[in-house]
Amino acid sequence: MNDYERVATVIRFLDRHHTEQPDLAALANAAGLSPFHFHRLFSTWAGVTPKDFLQCLTLEHVKQLLTEGANVFDAAIEAGLSGPGRLHDLCVTLEAASPGEMKSGGAGMQIDYGFVETPFGEALLAETKRGISHLFFVDVGGRDRVRNLLSADWPNAKLIRNDSRMAELSSEIFAATGGSKAGRPLRAFVRGTPFQIRVWRALLRIPIGSLTTYGRLAEVIGQSNAARAVGSAVGANPISFIIPCHRVIRETGALGNYGGGRIRKQVMVGWELSPRSLAAAGSDRVHVAA
Repeated sequence: MNDYERVATVIRFLDRHHTEQPDLAALANAAGLSPFHFHRLFSTWAGVTPKDFLQCLTLEHVKQLLTEGANVFDAAIEAGLSGPGRLHDLCVTLEAASPGEMKSGGAGMQIDYGFVETPFGEALLAETKRGISHLFFVDVGGRDRVRNLLSADWPNAKLIRNDSRMAELSSEIFAATGGSKAGRPLRAFVRGTPFQIRVWRALLRIPIGSLTTYGRLAEVIGQSNAARAVGSAVGANPISFIIPCHRVIRETGALGNYGGGRIRKQVMVGWELSPRSLAAAGSDRVHVAA
C-alpha cells in the first residue's frame, strides 16, 4: 500500500465514521500504521496535519472557497491568465488535434506511454511529439483498461512503451504542488470537439485553491444553459489533473463525482489546499497559455 492508498483508505473510513469524530489513533489504525508513523506520513504527503486536511474537505469550507473562488476565476478569465495571488499551478499550452488527425485515428503518429506512480496512485501517462495526450489513473480494470482507452482514442497510432520517459515527465507534472519544474511549460495535445476544447481551456484558468461549479463554467464559455453538456465535457477530459477537472463541483458545495473516482477527487482537492501548495502557487512565474 503506497502513501496515496493509505490516505484514500482514511478518507473512506471518514466517509463511514465522520459522525463519530474519530481521533488520530482511529485514523492511524484505518491506515494500518502507528499514530506516530501515520501522522508523520500524512503530514509529509499533504503538507498539513490530518486534522487540518480534513477541515479543508468539510462542506462549510468548500462552500466558502466556492464563493471566494468565483471572483478569482472571473479575474483570471478577464486577464487571460491566472494573475498574481492564487495562481494556477501549471504552465500548460493546449493544442487540439485537427479533424484530419482525428479522422485518420492517428495514422503515422507515435505515442510513447508508460505506467507511473503519482501522489494519487498509479497512472498511465502518454505523450506524442506535440505534447502530453493522456493521463488516466489505474483503478478498476487495471492497466489493460486504461491502455485500451488510449488505443480507442488513437486506434491507428503506433504505441511505444517507455516507462523511463514517463517517469521523468510525471516528476515534472507532480513536482511539489503539481507545477512544472523550473517553470518549464507543459505541452498538451488532445483529441476533442470544439466545445470540449473550450471547456478544457476554461478549466485551465481555475486557480489552485479555488473551486467552481458546472453552471459557472458554462457561463464563462458563454453557454449559460449548457451546464449538463459542460459536465459531459469535463468528464471527457483525457489528461486528469493537468486539466484540473477536479476543481469543478456541484452548486450545493458537494464535491460530486470524478472520472478518477470520488475519493481521489477529495484527496486532490485537500492536497491542493495545503499551505505548501498555495504558497508555491503564489510564484509570479506561473501562468497559463492556451
